[in-house]
Amino acid sequence: MPVVHIATVTPISQTVGANRIVKAKAIPHPLGDPTLAPADEKAMRRKMVEKALSALTTEITEQTLF
Repeated sequence: MPVVHIATVTPISQTVGANRIVKAKAIPHPLGDPTLAPADEKAMRRKMVEKALSALTTEITEQTLF
């Protein structure tokens, strides 16, 4: 089963062997940004989740950073 690793420190994801990696926002808030207005933060989160879903359906042959 394909898995996507959403991570702020992508070299660690690569080291542990994650195949599909999506870059997160920041270490204290990987899927959010408290400096944004609530609607903007929600849009940012949605975009990141959509990117992860796209990564799940993408055929890959090696580690890929999305």
